[in-house]
Amino acid sequence: MRILKYLLFLAIAAVLAGYILMHKKNYQVITGEVFGTYYTVKLRSFNEDKMLQKALKEEFDKINSQMSVFDNESEISAINRAPAGEWIELSKDMQNLLKNAYSIYQMSSGAFDPTVGKLVDLWGFGTKGGIQKIPDDEEIREILQFTGFDKITFSRDFSKLNKKYDKTIINLSAIAKGYGVDSVAAMLTEHGYTDFVVEIGGEVVAKGKKSDARNGWNIGVADPKDNGESNAFVVTLKDYAAATSGDYRNFFYIGDKKYSHTINPKTGYPVENALLSVTVFDKSCMNADGLATAIMSMGEKKAIDFIKDKNLAAVLFVRDEKGDIYPIISAKASKMGIK
Repeated sequence: MRILKYLLFLAIAAVLAGYILMHKKNYQVITGEVFGTYYTVKLRSFNEDKMLQKALKEEFDKINSQMSVFDNESEISAINRAPAGEWIELSKDMQNLLKNAYSIYQMSSGAFDPTVGKLVDLWGFGTKGGIQKIPDDEEIREILQFTGFDKITFSRDFSKLNKKYDKTIINLSAIAKGYGVDSVAAMLTEHGYTDFVVEIGGEVVAKGKKSDARNGWNIGVADPKDNGESNAFVVTLKDYAAATSGDYRNFFYIGDKKYSHTINPKTGYPVENALLSVTVFDKSCMNADGLATAIMSMGEKKAIDFIKDKNLAAVLFVRDEKGDIYPIISAKASKMGIK
């Protein structure tokens, strides 16, 4: 009888162990708000890391202290207050960020320009939440005098900078989410995680694999025909990032004319072209973010030539003269499985 009871106990224990194993969480998911949008971190992990939420907050606080134009005490605010001609020492993180931003600026022949912030504000799309209206030509010309990354001089190692004009300001919003994604991914890697997805406001990086059976993570490419609420494509990414720039959400109409939030840094006016959205895939989410912004401001023809010349993985959505919307997939993106 004692043996039978023992065997029954073992059988029940085995069933319970199997039930627990089947229902054990394979992933840890953390969500929240940051940079005026939402973030999601999904980790392939059987154990819940209760300290991770705190670590994420510390990482986001650090990023805000560096690049937030809303924080008067941030590093970027101090740079923007600095008088012309004064050399400003940069933190290691800011050095890396501005070095990459300057590289994208040069690579895109100025289509990506972090000094365009005052123009964005002028059109009512920026940090000050102004009235969306058509500014006077004179106002635009005035701001254009102080706009341009060429109005800033960097030391050879990007450890410091100085501005040609007091009124030149830097706004890193066109690259901030990508930078934040990369920073969080680096932090998770330092904590020993190898399989995860980090997404901030649509910019995403995927590391490792979702499961033993799936080598990578499925990432959606938003469909502008549905205001980005559904996916036009799904691509499996591993150790890769994706970022999207589009005019299908942030715009306004005056009369029958649409004005996009993407401002051409050379003219000071919203871009007017057939591009609805641009998604770029890159090892770095920061680079993908900046490149997507640059390509969006180029227009269809220049964008296609630029993507081909630089061999970029990208998906463009274009509206033709009849109003029909169709995708253009680069050769490198096609090799990634986007069809």
